[in-house]
Amino acid sequence: MDKIMEKDTANYKDYTLLSYHHIPGVHNIDVFERAGGYEMMKKWVGAEPETIKEEVKQSGLRGRGGAGFPTGVKWGFFTKDRAAKKYLLCNADESEPGTFKDRFLVEKNPHILIEGMIISAWALGTQKGYIYIRGEFYQQAVILEKALKEAYAKGYLGKNIMGKGFDFDLYVHRGAGAYICGEETGMISSLEGKKGQPKLKPPFPAIKGYRGLPTMVNNVESLAAVPWIMRFGAAEYKKFGTEKSAGTKLFSISGDVNKPGVIEVPLGTTLKEIIEVHCGGMRNGNKLKAVIPGGSSSPVLNADDSYAVKMDYEDVASKGSMLGSGAIVVIDETRNMGDILKYTLEFYHHESCGQCTPCREGTGWMESIFKRRESGKAQKSDIELLDKTAASMRGQTICALADAAAMPTQGMIKFFRPELETYVTTNVNSNKR
Repeated sequence: MDKIMEKDTANYKDYTLLSYHHIPGVHNIDVFERAGGYEMMKKWVGAEPETIKEEVKQSGLRGRGGAGFPTGVKWGFFTKDRAAKKYLLCNADESEPGTFKDRFLVEKNPHILIEGMIISAWALGTQKGYIYIRGEFYQQAVILEKALKEAYAKGYLGKNIMGKGFDFDLYVHRGAGAYICGEETGMISSLEGKKGQPKLKPPFPAIKGYRGLPTMVNNVESLAAVPWIMRFGAAEYKKFGTEKSAGTKLFSISGDVNKPGVIEVPLGTTLKEIIEVHCGGMRNGNKLKAVIPGGSSSPVLNADDSYAVKMDYEDVASKGSMLGSGAIVVIDETRNMGDILKYTLEFYHHESCGQCTPCREGTGWMESIFKRRESGKAQKSDIELLDKTAASMRGQTICALADAAAMPTQGMIKFFRPELETYVTTNVNSNKR
């Protein structure tokens, strides 16, 4: 089989993370290796660690889990004492409604993640790693376990990897289905066997994380990008995307389009191109009403902003929202925004860990305010009360869950206040699809 990792600047659709996806059976290690997989691990494990870290830093790769913090800069906070005990954790607890890119990556090509983790572990000097995967992803956990066994059998994991004196053990740990464990310190608490509740920062996990030791936490997509960067170099990676949002990005697209799914495009691609070209346009020829651009926690964009925005960290922020995890939910003219906000508030109230009062009480209040319509007691003024309640929650909690509930609420009110006021004062059995 020909190797597929050859640059083709005329076709970016197959770049980086999805480069292998057209190869049947690439989830098996032998097929992956024949296609060029693990070559970068063999080249870079044993090389100067600082060279790897600098290449990742220069690539401009930003954390793909949602925060968008530069991965190389984050690695720079980690201790350089290679003798110190420390950990590498992969965050595969993909629970943001609308997000399914990491699940897709794990299903189709688990070895690209494992290779990325081995190279990263060598660069960071970690001896042990965990892939913390969402509890509902049973099949994906099975796929990862099989891939790990294959990698151990080849001598790519375990003691004295490839005879280079490097030890690295990697395990899969299934969560229990809590959204909050997608937050890195909540995930660490869960991994430690405790209730999955976030911790105050600082100290950050890179200084004091799992079991009180230095711990690097990176997202699936971030780690899976490392082999490509080390193969072609930071300069090639930066040819994609924008000056501040480099590289390509996986987007998971759902909602009212003809072809929902996962695509890889350069950051800075317009949302209009994603909808009309990559997703085949709006379903049933309906008009676009709004888009949630970065998962359920991101403020909604109206149709005008949706067709104008470029999908990179800066341009989405300039429209008052955020790129987040890259979960694009497309909403057409037939949808009622009241229904969407109702489901969103139910979700965040259910998923609050209860640790912080503004979140524990606030998410419950917001849900109850909005659900007064079910008892026929809601008034138009409740939308203003909802807006004020959301504003009072932001920035008041240990983690960002309260903000995750408040931001989409205020975004909905900003663009669709009259529709929401009508919704809450309309009989509960009407105005639904």
